[in-house]
Amino acid sequence: MIAAIYARKSTDQTGVNEEEKSVTRQIDHATAYATKKGWTVATDHIYVDDGISGAEFSKRPGFLRLMNALKPHAPFQVLIMSEESRLGREAIETAYAMKQLITAGIQVWFYLEDRQRTFDSPTDKLLMSVTAFADELEREKARQRTYDALIRKAKAGYVTGGRVFGYDNVDVPGTEGTTGTRSHVIHQINETEAAVVREIFTACAAGKGFKRIACMLNDLGRPSPRPRASRLQGWAPSAVREILHRELYQGVLVWNRTKKRNQWGMRQPTRRAVTEQLRIPAPHLRIVSEALWTAAQERLALSRQTYLRGTAGQLWGRPASGIAAKYLLTGLATCGCCGGSLEVRSRTAHRQRVFAYVCSTYRRRGKAICANAAEVPMALADAQVLASLEQDLLRPEVVERAVVRAREILQGDGSTSDGQREQLVADLEQVEQELKNLGTAIAQTGALPAFIAQAQERERHRATLTARLAALESATLTSALDDTAVQHAIRDRLTHWRTLLHRQVAQAQQLVRKLLVGRVTFTPASDDQGRYVAFQGQGHLGRVLEGMIGQPAPSPSVQGVGSPFGPEPACTI
Repeated sequence: MIAAIYARKSTDQTGVNEEEKSVTRQIDHATAYATKKGWTVATDHIYVDDGISGAEFSKRPGFLRLMNALKPHAPFQVLIMSEESRLGREAIETAYAMKQLITAGIQVWFYLEDRQRTFDSPTDKLLMSVTAFADELEREKARQRTYDALIRKAKAGYVTGGRVFGYDNVDVPGTEGTTGTRSHVIHQINETEAAVVREIFTACAAGKGFKRIACMLNDLGRPSPRPRASRLQGWAPSAVREILHRELYQGVLVWNRTKKRNQWGMRQPTRRAVTEQLRIPAPHLRIVSEALWTAAQERLALSRQTYLRGTAGQLWGRPASGIAAKYLLTGLATCGCCGGSLEVRSRTAHRQRVFAYVCSTYRRRGKAICANAAEVPMALADAQVLASLEQDLLRPEVVERAVVRAREILQGDGSTSDGQREQLVADLEQVEQELKNLGTAIAQTGALPAFIAQAQERERHRATLTARLAALESATLTSALDDTAVQHAIRDRLTHWRTLLHRQVAQAQQLVRKLLVGRVTFTPASDDQGRYVAFQGQGHLGRVLEGMIGQPAPSPSVQGVGSPFGPEPACTI
């Protein structure tokens, strides 16, 4: 039989060799267990989640890949884990995931106990519920132990995790008789970074905004906080804002401001009440003087009041998820130079408002971080991308070929399916006969343990065969599809899509999201004929979406429309 492996660990083991990671050990032990059982491990079906909580199910890549592999029918028959808690530590979600695996015909084995998880009887389901409850209870106890340890550290003024710009984390060695190489970690002022912090507060007190300060720091090459993975190094307005609101710089350590997870254990940061927060005076960590801190905070308060007066007391922030999109490519377009998102910029030209897509990194962080100053007229970019979508992705023959190919994959070889079905039916009849014989033996001799064990094993085998037969029957239902009806439905859907693309921005953006894999990249370029912007993306149907925006600039005597943003356009038409 073909076996898959799932390995998970809650704590991300950064700085540890792959060979030494616990997820690697789980895979090694599971592979050895499969070899012992005579199973073959499929290397394409080894699923790993390192550094993700067992209470998280919607943002666990390895787990999601595992569950997606079950449809339309799983390419493996066995799943091996070290123990049940690896699948999850939230009772309801874990039980549901286990049900999906078993009903898909997958045997779930735990190598630490050399045991198979089954749902053949109410007793099996009860044991599953008890085990999942115990795993969730252990997760809650671990959370409480961690919280208690952190609150003791916070009250003592120690580091409770992470780095803060302006300070170094310094290990304090443990005393004799203590375990480990260090007792705790403390903050120590980093004078180089502290000078940048003072520069930020001084600029704010002088009236400069977040964006101007970020661009100034980037132009001067000032040190910046370490970025997250895949992010650019440099100052951003959001980082400046965080610096200006962090009370540690005035010598007050604030702990327990936010709660990282909700009641289900999933990551959902929420702000705690002020009464739950812990504030510890730390004058030795003060970087900004009281006068400078007060001046900066007064300036921020004044700016906030001015903003609210100008917007009639309303806060115009980022819209919540589900709000209709205003522009087609916002959130779908990226800069080919730095990878940042494109945003919309508007100006007044020729007594009318004109819009263009620009690199948000260039606008917010300055040319020191990204030199892409291209301003792509929004109407032209939207039209070119939609035209490319219609030409490359929404042609009937492209979709029809994709449907035909999908049906071929689902149907497979008809003779092979027939052979598999006959074999499964024969095996199922044999198991039914064996169960009947065992029932007769039990009735004649009594419920001997050996007979009971054999009967339970045959019942599990019958459930597996039944599930595999049902999956095979489901896969063959596509043969009953009416080709004419399918083609007619495709053409109707394409006509509807084209209408949406050109008339309604919100629906068009959702459609573009479904047609594209990832985002569309816009890159400024030039050749002998002039400057232009090239865009490229990948469609879900395997087609490459690409094109060019901009042609050589027309001479003044030729009627044409220039870039609306003055003498520095990246493209003209």
